[in-house]
Amino acid sequence: QLDSTLGDREGHRERARRALHEAREGGAARVVFPELQLTGSAVRRAGRVTARPPDALAPLATESGVPSILFGLHEQNGAHPHNSAAYFENGSLLHVQRKVYLPHCLAFEEATAFTPGETVRAFDTALGRAAVLICNDAWQLVLPFLAVHDGARVLLVPAASATLVPEAEIYWREMTRFYARLLECYVVFVNRVGTELGLTFWGGSHVVDPLGDIVAEAPRLDETLLFADIDLRRVKERRAELPLVREPRFDVLRAELERLAAHAPAVSPVGS
Repeated sequence: QLDSTLGDREGHRERARRALHEAREGGAARVVFPELQLTGSAVRRAGRVTARPPDALAPLATESGVPSILFGLHEQNGAHPHNSAAYFENGSLLHVQRKVYLPHCLAFEEATAFTPGETVRAFDTALGRAAVLICNDAWQLVLPFLAVHDGARVLLVPAASATLVPEAEIYWREMTRFYARLLECYVVFVNRVGTELGLTFWGGSHVVDPLGDIVAEAPRLDETLLFADIDLRRVKERRAELPLVREPRFDVLRAELERLAAHAPAVSPVGS
């Protein structure tokens, strides 16, 4: 979990380089950075260009020597800016996840800064099949469900969660443990720290195992390189002991989603 200085692309790149070096020295096989770590969060207020194509990170990924890396970045995809996470394996771009649910409330302006993503897909890595849920996407119940039924055994959750959201820290701990226990998978929550435009990002990154136990946790507010061991045999064993992830009944889901979509208002009601 790292701090970010809004718009300081080169500074962020250097900070990521140092973190990757430290992680490699510690024997890390995979490094996960927070949401938008390479730019800062409020990109519309940066006063400079912050976007880049994910391929631009390939040299950094290659020189790091870390086999697997998930970067958080402001992606420019043609005419579309995205809040994205790019997964590299052995220096090559393997997968790009674009944030689907963009918040536009309190001090968060993502819905006006980015184009929402259209898919959530699990993908194969050398460390097992995984999926990425960027911050607010993890708060949408259907997305972790879809990711796990797409084969994910690890949910990677880069975030930029601030203390502005009431009880955010409690919610995140309860939510990540709930998903890990119910979907019988690992959940890796990586939150940023520091301050930006009056917001305080609280950190508290943690890793949860398939029983819902937190197996590693970083402190509040401080930059930290958190190490955790993930043993995917525990996912297989837990799903054999208590087969909760077995029959998604996609036929029922399809019918009900089509029914809801046919009658959905243009904007979903709040508080109804």
